[in-house]
Amino acid sequence: MQKEREIIEYLASEKEIGLEELNLLLKTEDEESIRFLAEKARQTARDIYGDHIYIRGLIEFTNCCKNDCYYCGIRKSNPVSRYHLTEAEIISCCERGYDLGFRTFVLQGGEDMRDTDEKICRLIAGIKERFPDCAVTLSVGERTKESYRAFFRAGADRYLLRHETADKAHYRTLHPTAMSFENRIRCLYDLKEIGFQTGCGFMVGSPGQTPETICADLKFIRSFAPEMVGIGPFIPQKDTPFGDQPAGTLSMTLRLLSIIRLMHPHVLLPATTALGTIHPRGREMGILAGANVVMPNLSPEAVRGKYNLYDNKICTGAEAAEGLMALKKRFSDIGYQIAVTRGDFIGKRIRKPRAD
Repeated sequence: MQKEREIIEYLASEKEIGLEELNLLLKTEDEESIRFLAEKARQTARDIYGDHIYIRGLIEFTNCCKNDCYYCGIRKSNPVSRYHLTEAEIISCCERGYDLGFRTFVLQGGEDMRDTDEKICRLIAGIKERFPDCAVTLSVGERTKESYRAFFRAGADRYLLRHETADKAHYRTLHPTAMSFENRIRCLYDLKEIGFQTGCGFMVGSPGQTPETICADLKFIRSFAPEMVGIGPFIPQKDTPFGDQPAGTLSMTLRLLSIIRLMHPHVLLPATTALGTIHPRGREMGILAGANVVMPNLSPEAVRGKYNLYDNKICTGAEAAEGLMALKKRFSDIGYQIAVTRGDFIGKRIRKPRAD
């Protein structure tokens, strides 16, 4: 316990830990150490963000994608019933969400080639015109720097793009040769340089992940200094090449949420849908481990089951917008309240060029 506590205190002072120390935190079975890690992370989040949980209205507007990532249920090769919401349908989702108290809308979709820069810019501008007090977050994958700049000028505030792994060899095992680690990292630095509140992240327990690759992820996060980090357990989808692989665990995901909170205290850190999928109280447990964001689903009910990134994804109930009152009650029970606000990053934003 003493050694683990010293490492946790060292990490909480925003100093970098090495592989040996990280291994100890990831492998320890000492319940007191695990509890202390979560408590330290939870208090760090409360010191900065108070008892507020920020909600984002997630709109999964297309499940069409040109990519064939080996872990993803909406990959190009998978037998999926495809859909693409119209601009009017997306605006309708925002209207319903605004009435419920959402002040951030997250437009997430596969890399659908029908979504030209012009179409996305028109959509962003339309949302900002109707809801000027709201933030727009995009999560539409890899684009050119010119595209990202156009989205920013149209009014988009944030951009989520998981780096998936900071280890180049590991990246190659997760993606087809048409995709490159270098381009993914290039996109992230472009987004930050343009001025987006930028989010990266990775799957916990993805095939081939090791303590060494996790250590690389944490070092990348420390260096990149994102405003948001999205992590969640890897959950296999039966039609993908990784359909028979074991899922990531709840315990490891919670530990890494706490570690990320301590090493990057001001970060916006979601308790993800995947976390809620592997445990009925996964979101609450994520918050108690240091997370401070949740993203209920605002997508039309008719398409939620089609955005099947992984098997058994929850798409109705408290994780959906209709269950917001239940979600408020669940968070109240653990001492938190949902904030009706944009929920922007609090802290010094670092915009630095990529170190090649």
